[in-house]
Amino acid sequence: MLPEQGSVGRPRLYCGQACRQRAYEQRSATQKAGLPGDVVLVSRADLDGLQDRLYQLRCALEDVQTMLAEKPTKAELERSLADLVRSTGRLDRLWVTERSS
Repeated sequence: MLPEQGSVGRPRLYCGQACRQRAYEQRSATQKAGLPGDVVLVSRADLDGLQDRLYQLRCALEDVQTMLAEKPTKAELERSLADLVRSTGRLDRLWVTERSS
């Protein structure tokens, strides 16, 4: 789904026909399975990848927290913060937004 843009007309919900089709297939599958409409289906591989990245993020945060207690140099802090940002991977691609009713 795309964020709203300041354009004329109806706001775009999908980046293209392929994304629109995947969303339809997911809605159809959840309906057929009798699942609530707010259920989000993800593959086991995607879920495992997300859990791995969240664990890495937690470890990076703990490293920065430990370093702050030790009075780090500016260079050490910059390096740790860069590692922290890198550990997030592309978590921003995983945002789930509510469907318009």
